[in-house]
Amino acid sequence: MKIKITLFVALFGLALLSCNMEQVQLSTEQMALESKKNKDVKNVVVIEGNTTSDNDDFEHCETVNLIAGQNHVAGTVNIDVEGDNLVVTFLTNTDWTIDATHLHVTNCTDEEFPSTGSGNPKIGNFEYFSVHENGVTEVVYLIDLNSDEIDIFDEFCFAAHAEVRGPSSETAWAEGEDFGGKSWAMYVEAFLTDCDGGFVGG
Repeated sequence: MKIKITLFVALFGLALLSCNMEQVQLSTEQMALESKKNKDVKNVVVIEGNTTSDNDDFEHCETVNLIAGQNHVAGTVNIDVEGDNLVVTFLTNTDWTIDATHLHVTNCTDEEFPSTGSGNPKIGNFEYFSVHENGVTEVVYLIDLNSDEIDIFDEFCFAAHAEVRGPSSETAWAEGEDFGGKSWAMYVEAFLTDCDGGFVGG
């Protein structure tokens, strides 16, 4: 009887593990499809690279820390304007790599970030999203400021989220203001005119 119970428990555990692995695989496939969809959006280009924040000597319009797991500075998120493009760059320190990024840019009005009823951001509904295979240290979003989908002029807000790996696997946010929900998610307030020769269209 004990052998039958042990065998049943082992089979049940194997079935559960198989089911969990299937869910993880499905999730990865969904993320890849979402990534492809967003990379094809006309007003954004996603570029990957291997520069790190430790080697970044460029002076940016705005630079904030990329906070991983609430306690680690895993890198930076930088804002620049190049021509008609808003440039948002995720850069990690040498100990960290990036597996996925989510980005949402708004004009700072109250209901502009996708969020739950309790005020937590819905990163799955963020405007831009990309999966980064094999882990990279730099992800750049080039967003066309003349696009009808972008409704910002000078002051704007952005939320930049990443899935990072380093000493541990963590979720990470560009350091800024709390969303006010039950999570530690953050958004950043910035100004296009902080950039020399900043965007003047509309």
